[in-house]
Amino acid sequence: MDFELDQDHKMLRDSVRDFVTKEVRPLAIDIDAKHRIPDDLIAKYAEMGFLGSYVPEAYGGAGLDILSYAIVVEELSRACASSGVLVSAHSSLGCDPILHFGTEAQKKRWLPDLASGKKIGAILLTEPEAGSDVANIQSTYRREGDEFVIDGNKVFITNGGFLGTGIVFASRDRALKHKGLSAFIVDLSSKGVTALRNEEKLGIRGSYTTAFALDGLRVPADALLGEEGRGFKIAMETLNGGRIGIAAQALGIADGALERSIAYAKERKQFGKPIADLQAIQFKIAEMATRVETSRLLVYLAATRKEKGLPFATDSAMAKLHAAETAVAVTREAVQIHGGNGYTVEYEVERMYRDAKITEIYEGTSEVQKIVIARALLG
Repeated sequence: MDFELDQDHKMLRDSVRDFVTKEVRPLAIDIDAKHRIPDDLIAKYAEMGFLGSYVPEAYGGAGLDILSYAIVVEELSRACASSGVLVSAHSSLGCDPILHFGTEAQKKRWLPDLASGKKIGAILLTEPEAGSDVANIQSTYRREGDEFVIDGNKVFITNGGFLGTGIVFASRDRALKHKGLSAFIVDLSSKGVTALRNEEKLGIRGSYTTAFALDGLRVPADALLGEEGRGFKIAMETLNGGRIGIAAQALGIADGALERSIAYAKERKQFGKPIADLQAIQFKIAEMATRVETSRLLVYLAATRKEKGLPFATDSAMAKLHAAETAVAVTREAVQIHGGNGYTVEYEVERMYRDAKITEIYEGTSEVQKIVIARALLG
């Protein structure tokens, strides 16, 4: 059993880290303050292959594996969690359902623009009355000739503000609960789609989190993803994979906070010596590093199992649960190590502390992850 990255993955990690250090980290404070990622920076993500990391080359992607994708999200998130989730949601929630459930015609039509960054992907799943309870989706659809007509409301849609390509979930009959759900591939600039607002948030402020109204949205019959009534299965399998991306984001946030805390502890002097010489600080650093490394093992394991086609739902739930709780705990301690400076926007750990919390909430709360894990163990 080898726990070391192979040479290709190490080279990828080093390349992405170098890019992030030069191109992303200097902009991270501004991204947070202005609540947006610059278009030219997103274009650079596309040029680097981040937006089509594991999309096959046949559809315009980089053709990498899932572990490579996780490493990309991790490294971006070490500097800018908003960038990490942009790539994560685009890849695992926008591209992945088409890649795994789409027809060949759908893959050829939609994936090249997603992989190249011409379109940014999103999943329109969450509603005011349907967060963790996906079966309670209130949006409806009906068939009219060669079209489907969709009506409803969606909230908390990551990447929604780009008005790119969305995977929209709706029910043909709400009484059927999860059995009535279907999924559709939608151009979010279409007539019948109205972006209501982008939410003001505690953290990941550079990420668009959008509410939508769908009013008489007409899509052609070939917009149906998979078969009618398979929407719940598509949603669940998509979220299982998406949790790897969020776990990688949480890992990156924690690792970035640890790195900055070590550097600060060596530089900051109190009582005539660096605070790194104080046992209280040493214990914090040791616990933070242990949490980060165990999270990394879980994230990489889940990514590897998904790549190999092995069952990975429990692994991804464990990775997200542990990495998210690690991100919150490590960034909290990072602020404490920085003292008063850590409470100011000048020091990056303040932003990381705010960014970390969402990883315990979206793509399944920590409580939902515990349910997934417990069901797998107890039957």
